[in-house]
Amino acid sequence: MMIKTYEDRIAQVKQKIEQEQNRMKRLIQEQKTAERKARTKRLIERGAIVESLIDDAETLSNDDIKLLLQNALSSTTAAQESPNNVEQQHNRDSLV
Repeated sequence: MMIKTYEDRIAQVKQKIEQEQNRMKRLIQEQKTAERKARTKRLIERGAIVESLIDDAETLSNDDIKLLLQNALSSTTAAQESPNNVEQQHNRDSLV
């Protein structure tokens, strides 16, 4: 059995630290990739929902759709139909 010098042991620990740092970098990159994919999926799904609700949406420009949504969401009816209000109404209805 060979007795390791302090220098050998230090070098071995440094190598392990470097390996763990590389492992951490890979995990961070995987996390960023997963988050980016989830965001892309969400944007695509929500865009599809919007297009399904707007007649001839493919003929409108992005600015036209944005203006249409801003106008729709600023109306008093839309404010009353916000997701939070709809959920609260659903909860009240289920209690009755």
